[in-house]
Amino acid sequence: MPAMFDGVKLAAVATVLYIIVRCLNLKSPTAPPELTYQDTALNRFLLKSCSQLTKEYVPPLLWGKSGHLQTALYGKLGRVSSPHPSGIRKYLPMQDGATATFDLFEPLKDHQTGDDITMVICPGIGNHSEKHYIRTFVDYAQKDGYRCAVLNHLGALPNIELTSPRMFTYGCTWEFAAMVGYIKRTYLQTQLVVVGFSLGGNIVCKFLGENRVNQERVLCCVSVCQGYSALRAQETFLQWDQFRRFYNFLMADNMKKIILSHRHSLFGDGLLKKVDADLSRLYIATSLMQIDDNIMRKLHGHSSLKEYYEKESCVHYIHNVDVPLLLVNSADDPLVHDSLLAIPRTLAAKKPNVIFALTLHGGHLGFFEGDVLFPQPLTWMDKVIVGFANTMCQWEKQKPPCQSGLLTGSSCIEAKA
Repeated sequence: MPAMFDGVKLAAVATVLYIIVRCLNLKSPTAPPELTYQDTALNRFLLKSCSQLTKEYVPPLLWGKSGHLQTALYGKLGRVSSPHPSGIRKYLPMQDGATATFDLFEPLKDHQTGDDITMVICPGIGNHSEKHYIRTFVDYAQKDGYRCAVLNHLGALPNIELTSPRMFTYGCTWEFAAMVGYIKRTYLQTQLVVVGFSLGGNIVCKFLGENRVNQERVLCCVSVCQGYSALRAQETFLQWDQFRRFYNFLMADNMKKIILSHRHSLFGDGLLKKVDADLSRLYIATSLMQIDDNIMRKLHGHSSLKEYYEKESCVHYIHNVDVPLLLVNSADDPLVHDSLLAIPRTLAAKKPNVIFALTLHGGHLGFFEGDVLFPQPLTWMDKVIVGFANTMCQWEKQKPPCQSGLLTGSSCIEAKA
């Protein structure tokens, strides 16, 4: 009998270890990002000078290969040992009565090129300048000589009241445009590096593609972990693979809290009847699509959910972006379905100004680096954005007049260290 019990214990331990290895994806290899791009002089310079794009991304060994744990750690903690950069909050009145806000952080040293460079940053859904991952990135960029302007999504800051019956959406670019306009008017010599995280990536790419005038004085753009098409993404958010339906529920719950915190501004004085919104359906909503269909699309005057998602998505505008554009996604991002990645991959294969970088690991806005257990304060994401921006600044400073990044070929490769 004792021998039999020992065998059962051994089998139980083996089963637990197998589950741990599978869930933590411990057998998955580390690798450089898979890159899709065209062979141009600029792209060759970028890949030679921006080492983060060609070297292995190494997440923490014990948990960093799980997209869920990367995403959960980002969502719960944001970052490790998050700094507290000092900035000034700016308030911009909009034509419809709304008040856009953004935080402005001055550089902590001169940029290596000697030029005045401003990063205009758009955070993820319901986020703002006080989020840990934004603070960590801003502090890092400041120390590298960048001024940073961070948009606070309309309604996202808990201590700032709405001044009109409108809040942020997936693709409304009005507040971001107001912030960029302020920066251009105030700093006449500055050049811009445009950065968007998750939903913010959709907004910045849509902003640049809506009107080519928006690309004036823009050196480059970096988008991280966006989904490109809200219409296509909504179908995948109802699926249970990668627990996407569960994430949908969590994001819907957060969205409900933001909306209800501004219920008087959004629905007071008869506005609820005017927009035909049903608050009772908001209380019981379990998905972003239910909230968007019953509340958000009506607040913004769209006749259907399909129309709302179509007009909010950068997929219809991103092909108009002509400045150097780095699109970053992770293969294990539980929020962005693999089918959506055909959009940036196809775009990078067709347009010489686009590089699509797909990491094996990183989750959604995680990209933590480390040895075994503990992550480093700075992430691969922070380093690749600043590294790409630095390389673009160097290119603009030293490029020969004859070199304009003309197409000489195309390739989709897995870069080697």
